[in-house]
Amino acid sequence: MKTSKVHYAWIILIVTFLSVIIAAVTNTMSGVMMIPFEDEFGWSRASISGAFAVCITLVGFSGPFIAGLYQKFNVRKVLLVGMGTLLTAILLTTIMTQLWQLYIIWGVIIGLSAGAFLTVLNAYIATTWFEKKRGLALGLLTSSSAAGQLIFLPLLAYVVEQYSWRNAVLIIFSFGMLIYLLIWIFMKNDPSDVGVYPLGADKSNQKQTNNVNPVNAAFEGLKLGVKSKVFWLLAGSFFICGFSTSGLIGTHFISLCIDYGYREVTAASILAFMGIFNIIGTTLSGYISDRYDNRWLLFWYYGLRGLSLLILPFALSTNSLVYLAAFAIFYGMDWIATVPPTIKLATDHFGKEKVGVIYGWIYSAHQLGAGAAAYGGGLIYSWLNAYQSIFIAAGIFCLVATLFVLNIKRRTVLDQNLSA
Repeated sequence: MKTSKVHYAWIILIVTFLSVIIAAVTNTMSGVMMIPFEDEFGWSRASISGAFAVCITLVGFSGPFIAGLYQKFNVRKVLLVGMGTLLTAILLTTIMTQLWQLYIIWGVIIGLSAGAFLTVLNAYIATTWFEKKRGLALGLLTSSSAAGQLIFLPLLAYVVEQYSWRNAVLIIFSFGMLIYLLIWIFMKNDPSDVGVYPLGADKSNQKQTNNVNPVNAAFEGLKLGVKSKVFWLLAGSFFICGFSTSGLIGTHFISLCIDYGYREVTAASILAFMGIFNIIGTTLSGYISDRYDNRWLLFWYYGLRGLSLLILPFALSTNSLVYLAAFAIFYGMDWIATVPPTIKLATDHFGKEKVGVIYGWIYSAHQLGAGAAAYGGGLIYSWLNAYQSIFIAAGIFCLVATLFVLNIKRRTVLDQNLSA
């Protein structure tokens, strides 16, 4: 096998990192688009939120099948088709005029194509290309959505405010075209394709392809998962994770801030500010997930997130950017920090070969929770003309999630040997 100063795994990580940014920003920018869509088309906030909820939910439920497609074909082909479809849908958004078109384009097409990047890709890349430093790789890859949030949200909000939401969409399309070329040139399916072993390994872990039915693989993984208490506890906690992050904060935080008198650019900048600490927190979480009990990490992540959501209405009511910045730091450190420990626990209990599909179903629960919050937030706002109740509910749910993760039994060496 070849040796070089820079292992090709790091190149794969960079390409994956950039690819996930596009898919993640497309989902996160829903918060920026909420009020412009409301103003231009006259659609209700609940109706617009419903389309975003469809997108978020389909992203999740595509995960187990995406994992099967990676095995049936290969990751490079799936990502090229996924990015091409995503970019086509982004472009079609600029010419939509009817609410049903928003549901088809943004809800269904973007939801399914973004699933190629936002579901099991990070776990697949980390387990395929990294034997050592896998937790760090997961942390870095997971932070990619935060990096996109940091880079793009203030820019998109500024463009929307100064020009139009269509110009903002075209910015994402242009960046996506560049990423498509990077996938085409640099993405590989397995370390053996470039003559190396996974980083830190002394043998290949090349996966079998072309003899896997993606649908069968997905449902076989589900059949295995539903028999396990660990699966339900991870799925339940991840439902709450999605509810309290991308579904609620990602979709409604900007609108919430506007209701309290903040400008859209300011609100987007605060969300981007969270992204800085999201990157730090998620990368650190990946690093320490290799060293500490992942159940207790999740306990603290969910507990602290719940407390931060409970104090958010107070932070906003003070009209003080200092309090809001403190929330952004506290919450941002915790936003996606749950992902590396969740993947590690799933890997420990179900094994490296099965974790892709199993985590795909667990991630489906995450996106189901996110979809519930995205639509529920819009619905509650339409009823009450206020968001406070759903943010408080999310904080309480996070405290419930701490009980879920503590009920996961620790995987012992004896257990691993018996299941091998």
